[in-house]
Amino acid sequence: MRTRLSIAVMLAWMTPSAAPALEFVEGKLQVHGFASQAVVKSTDNYYFGNSPETSFDFTEIGLNASYQKTPNLLFSGQLLVRRAGEMYDGTPSLDYGLVDFSPLSDAEKRLGVRLGRIKNPFGLYNETRDVPFTRPSIFLPQAIYYDKIRNALLSFDGIMFYGDRYLEQGNLSLNLGVGQSVIDNNVEWTYLGDDLDGDLRAEGINWGIGSLWFSTPSDSLKLGLSAILTEMDFNAGPESPLSSGTIDVFDWVASFQYNAADWTISAEYSRAPTRWNDFGPYWPFKDQVVEGYYLQGAYRLRPNLEIMSRYEEGFANRKDRDGRDFSDLTGGTTPRFDFFSKILTLGLRWDINPNIMFRLEFQRHDGTYALSIRENPDPGDLVREWDVFAASVSVRF
Repeated sequence: MRTRLSIAVMLAWMTPSAAPALEFVEGKLQVHGFASQAVVKSTDNYYFGNSPETSFDFTEIGLNASYQKTPNLLFSGQLLVRRAGEMYDGTPSLDYGLVDFSPLSDAEKRLGVRLGRIKNPFGLYNETRDVPFTRPSIFLPQAIYYDKIRNALLSFDGIMFYGDRYLEQGNLSLNLGVGQSVIDNNVEWTYLGDDLDGDLRAEGINWGIGSLWFSTPSDSLKLGLSAILTEMDFNAGPESPLSSGTIDVFDWVASFQYNAADWTISAEYSRAPTRWNDFGPYWPFKDQVVEGYYLQGAYRLRPNLEIMSRYEEGFANRKDRDGRDFSDLTGGTTPRFDFFSKILTLGLRWDINPNIMFRLEFQRHDGTYALSIRENPDPGDLVREWDVFAASVSVRF
């Protein structure tokens, strides 16, 4: 609703220009928060709500807290209220909640373990994707950071071991984790094409996450390799057209970022071999390798004013980049352009003060693979070439 945008703008102008975090217990307990409201207008297709009619259904409100019990023991968590079209309805959820213990920490190295609901150190932006101020744009590159399966990518329930080594040449960071993925209805819509009679869930303790990062001491150069292994089990109900089966996904991404005084260049490449097992004769897909990549540049005209451009491509199967083979598997009911997305993005960021941010964004789309099937259930209504105009205002403390 328009009221949401009006409230966000009013809060922005009422927020002090340098509001500190709330601190308690002699500074050991810190509380932060943020709120963001966007308006989205598309020429066709549903993108975070009924965007052809102008959507105000992209709202984020978060509250996080951290308690530094001792120098080596930290408790941290965040609650998020997120409204994103038909994908997320604003129900409060736990983004992360963990205990971080680092028994070994000095000027040369650090070793530790995290336990709880933990953010996945996947790519450049996954760990910080839930906070509008830490994203490079209103919407992350959908060729890698799919919002249609956001919760499954964001975090997992389990344990993670990490280590950092500080060298003269730069810093090395290694993360290894295991646990259970966070599966919601959006994952079922994405991988099975509908909300079927049955239950899709993580298959036991099956989630594996690993990442290796190198960064120079000044963070001018950052290189990384991240991977996520997910196994899901579908228990079909009596009304399901599909049989009970399993889905295996191995998603990895190579990351590059270079930071200079006034500009930043980022690029990432991802592949996700995916396999469907035992779903019966009515499920046409068996194996595919999802592929995505982007190149992004940001230039700071002033310390508080930044322009950004990005080009990205994503494919349901790297061996079928025009979507022709996959469209044939559906008997032509799904158009071939629903199996790829090519997106050009131009953006502007204005930090009105350290706690208030305003953004404008334009996207030119060729293909609809980035779209949520949940928001666009009828493939016959899809339009191949379409544009998006978006604006957002965000506040934080």
